[in-house]
Amino acid sequence: MRVLITGGTGLLGRALAEALRQAGDEVIVLSRRPEPARLPPGVQGARWDGRTPEGWGHLVEGAFAIINLAGESIGQRWTEATKRRIRESRLNAGRAIVEAIAAAREKPQVVLQASAVGYYGPRGEERLTEEDPPGSDFLARLAVDWEASTQPVEAMGVRRVILRTGIVLAKDGGALPRLLLPFRLFLGGPLGNGRQGWSWIHRDDWVEAARFLMENPEARGPYNLTAPQPVSNAELCRILGKVIGRPSWLPVPAFALRLLFGEGADFLLTGQFVLPKRLLEAGFTFRYPDPESALRAILRPTAS
Repeated sequence: MRVLITGGTGLLGRALAEALRQAGDEVIVLSRRPEPARLPPGVQGARWDGRTPEGWGHLVEGAFAIINLAGESIGQRWTEATKRRIRESRLNAGRAIVEAIAAAREKPQVVLQASAVGYYGPRGEERLTEEDPPGSDFLARLAVDWEASTQPVEAMGVRRVILRTGIVLAKDGGALPRLLLPFRLFLGGPLGNGRQGWSWIHRDDWVEAARFLMENPEARGPYNLTAPQPVSNAELCRILGKVIGRPSWLPVPAFALRLLFGEGADFLLTGQFVLPKRLLEAGFTFRYPDPESALRAILRPTAS
């Protein structure tokens, strides 16, 4: 079956594209730079501008799924201009997908729409599920609008699944390499006071969960793609130090993070304890349900 992926050259999209191709699917990644060298073997690329169906809309005809992961990274210093780009990159991609599906005679069966646990906003120690309402900060408002960007496809008869993703643990990108560097230098420790919730997921589990929801005809609506054991940032850092044999005693001051990331430091200094209630109820089994098993799987072969 044919699967189209926007954002398919990123941390999650590339891994998902590779897994789908190995499973025998025809995978097409929509990218501003669809050169073969940036794609997994056997995955096709198609150029898009991130705003319209121009040049790729015909690929929607008869496709099984569209997986929308497109969006500028939030892991940078926030200015008003940066926040505008982060927002517009997500909403423009969603609108382009809606336009392409509206024009297709044979519409895809499912759209997987990316989102994030930032949807819930900073919530202290509260345990959150898909039933909880959104927060009101920038990331929460962004997630609400990001999710809504592809909602019109439901009126066209297309099943839609929302992937509210937590902090993805992987060796080659995301938050983990940034956490690792100070630990390697014996300077590791929690961010700020360390009490903020970190709802995480191993990248392999994320890929399998996305495939599970794509292929399950009963799946629709929001799903938290987080492991069933969220922890505080301090606890994750403690476990990370244990796994690689380094101390975890030197906190990174909040003011230092704010100097680096501006308002974007809130992403690191606040958080949520999010549970994958609907995913578990649907029968999904996590390979890495706890942070220690996840970190050992990622780091043990090269730990020193």
